[in-house]
Amino acid sequence: MKIDSIYIVDDDSITLFGLRKILQKLGNQTVIEEYRNGRDALDALLFLQENQMALPEIIFLDINMPIMDGWAFLEEFSQLPYTSKVHINIVTSSIDVRDRQKWKAYMKKTGHQIEFITKPIYELSLDRIVRLDMVS
Repeated sequence: MKIDSIYIVDDDSITLFGLRKILQKLGNQTVIEEYRNGRDALDALLFLQENQMALPEIIFLDINMPIMDGWAFLEEFSQLPYTSKVHINIVTSSIDVRDRQKWKAYMKKTGHQIEFITKPIYELSLDRIVRLDMVS
């Protein structure tokens, strides 16, 4: 499966830089969009929906951000009537058990594939995530 589009939704400049560097190895054809909060990312997805454009295949989503955090993003995103599925990677430095419980609840609530990844992300773990997405 060719990956056409990836969204990175994170307010941390270091994470954005690192993920972009790793993702650029996928090839020049993959469009990588960055958003600093969930509201901007959700607005971009709503634009895609309104214009009947394809969703990104993969979203890397931080849970602790200003304006709209990752949980609020997931809540609204999971209610949108998309037919295509997105591989959502929750990317966090949180070790709070409640965050893992929320992740498991959203896995059941939505038809999208949702993974929970602890920062920092290393190239090997990202390669695994992309391979899983390409197989499914």
